Amino acid sequence: MKIAIPLIENNGKKSKISEHFGHAPYFGFINLKENGEYELEIIKNPLEEHGPGDIPHYLNEQGINILIARGIGGRAIMFFEQLGIQVIRGAEGTVEEIIQALKNNILEDREYEVKEHFHKHNSDHECNH
Repeated sequence: MKIAIPLIENNGKKSKISEHFGHAPYFGFINLKENGEYELEIIKNPLEEHGPGDIPHYLNEQGINILIARGIGGRAIMFFEQLGIQVIRGAEGTVEEIIQALKNNILEDREYEVKEHFHKHNSDHECNH
């Protein structure tokens, strides 16, 4: 199983997950083996400037089966679903903590609202929550 996690740093297994997947400076690629051990490769995000669907297609080309993210938009999730890549949202912590939670079957997909917004919003628009 091959997993991708967007990361804010390149600090090996101690690297923390990024707030928003598309603008993460790095991606961790985890090759999870049947015995529970894993190999980690961290690469610089080659698509920090990207269009809709670019990152899902890139990760699909890398053979990714699962994307574990913190915050991710609905449109991106749609692209991943079309490519057959499972998305788990709302994750937090380091690569090591996330993979341990996955192996222990306690990593659940849950809604997560990104606290840092990268997309411009119309300031005249009122939002009623």
